[in-house]
Amino acid sequence: MAHDPVEEHAKTIGDIHRDAMEGLGAHQRGIERLTTWLGRPRTLYCIVAAIAAWTAFNALASGAFDPPPFPLLQGIVTALGLLTATMVLITQNRLARHHERRAQLDLHINLLSEQRTAKLIQMVQQLRHDLPSVNDREDPEARALESRSDAREVLASLDDQIERQD
Repeated sequence: MAHDPVEEHAKTIGDIHRDAMEGLGAHQRGIERLTTWLGRPRTLYCIVAAIAAWTAFNALASGAFDPPPFPLLQGIVTALGLLTATMVLITQNRLARHHERRAQLDLHINLLSEQRTAKLIQMVQQLRHDLPSVNDREDPEARALESRSDAREVLASLDDQIERQD
């Protein structure tokens, strides 16, 4: 059976996602399901319709239980807003941790790739030097690329560039 790197990578990504979701507690899963449900357009339409019905009923009915300026409705909306904001923050905090973890993985893979590429350049340079049938010429660009980059130096250089632009 042929080795399919695309399928292998897709499976790995799926496994990472599944592992992240399986690591969630019941409370976190419940909050995220509720946050997902609240974040849909039809939820907005239902809320607007409920508020319109509440205000219309209480404004037009005699003996309304929440007469204008609708203090009970204001309290309910405030409480629901606080709960919704808290649930969104809980979900965003988990997603931020997940994205940070993936960014660390990306950085690690990129550093390994850079290290491997530098080693390949070194090996090609050595072959070019050792093989009698290949002209051994100096290649300054290859010479510069065969050494590994220092991530801290690259970050410092990026910071300097950003500061100069500001």
